[in-house]
Amino acid sequence: MFRRTFWFSTGVAAGVWATTKVNRKLRQLTPESLAVTAANKALETGQRLKDRAVGFALDVRDNMAQREAELGEALGIHEDPELPAPRRYAVIENNRSNPQYIEAPMSTKHPYNRNEDH
Repeated sequence: MFRRTFWFSTGVAAGVWATTKVNRKLRQLTPESLAVTAANKALETGQRLKDRAVGFALDVRDNMAQREAELGEALGIHEDPELPAPRRYAVIENNRSNPQYIEAPMSTKHPYNRNEDH
C-alpha cells in the first residue's frame, strides 16, 4: 500500500513539474514574448557596440594627442601658436576726431553666398 502511494505521489509531482515546464516554454514562445526578447537583445547589442565605439574614439584621441606631442618635440614646436587679432576698420562719420572701429567680416572677397540658392 505504501509503495503504491509513493509511486502515485511521485507521478503527480513529476506531472506537475512537467506541466509547469511546458507552460513556461509555451509562454516564452508566444509572439509577444519573442518580440520583447528580440528587442532586449538588440538594445544590449547596441549598448555594447556604443561602448566599444566610444572606447575606440577615446583611444584614437589619446594616441593622436600623444603623436602630436612627439611631432612637436621632433620639430621643435613647444607652444601653441596664437592666432592673429581680427582686423578692424575705422568707421568714419562726420566726426573724424573720434573714429569708431568695427570688426572686419570673415570673407570680404565674395559677399554673395552661392550656397543660398540651393
